[in-house]
Amino acid sequence: MLVRDALRRSGVGIPAGSSIFDAAAVMEASGVGALVVFDGSHLAGVVTDRDLVRRALARRLAGDARVDSVMTAPVATIEGSADLDDAYVAFRATGVRRLAVLDDAGRFSGMLSLDDLLLHLSSHLRDVTRPVAAEVRAPHHDSLLPVPG
Repeated sequence: MLVRDALRRSGVGIPAGSSIFDAAAVMEASGVGALVVFDGSHLAGVVTDRDLVRRALARRLAGDARVDSVMTAPVATIEGSADLDDAYVAFRATGVRRLAVLDDAGRFSGMLSLDDLLLHLSSHLRDVTRPVAAEVRAPHHDSLLPVPG
């Protein structure tokens, strides 16, 4: 499976000069926990709901503080055409919870999260455990007696 096939939704971004209040409002309206921060067409960073709490609210920053002052940079990325197994490697190597997915032209196309990988993995586990679960619920009993011949 390719990374782009595992995306559950398109990504959401915000300009670098936006306020942390605007970032929180966009997250709420979009139902996401992370935004890519753009400086023009360049991916400047990622801001997460956790960044807003730890780097802004906990430090008592004003709501009009710039989002690029609390973002994480550089952005960890992965190509949408990469195999999903490569995402496991990238998450392990970078230690982040989200990867910005780039299309074939290098443009931002979405955000892959650890949650996406867990959903993918759980669907595969469900598929392979069905035969095991069926055997547990209704075991096949082999006859201990020889078959008359």
